[in-house]
Amino acid sequence: MNQKIKQTDIDIGGNIRRIRKAQNIGQTQLVRMLQLQDISMTRETLVKIERGVQHITGLQLRGIRDCLHTSYDELLK
Repeated sequence: MNQKIKQTDIDIGGNIRRIRKAQNIGQTQLVRMLQLQDISMTRETLVKIERGVQHITGLQLRGIRDCLHTSYDELLK
C-alpha cells in the first residue's frame, strides 16, 4: 500500500519538503513547531505526507503554512 496518492498534479508534499529544506528546518523541528500549535503530527506522518503516500488535513496544511511562513499558493503550486 505504498503507492502515491494521485489526486492532481499538485505535489503538496514535495512543496512542503522543498520549502522546509530551503529554510534549513528539519522534519523533527517542523513537527515540534506544529505540536506547539496543538496540531497532532508525528515525524512519520510528515515523512509520508512529503512522499505523497498520506493525505494532509486542512488543519495540518494551515499549521505547516504558518510554521514555514509561506502561503497556500506556494504550497499548492
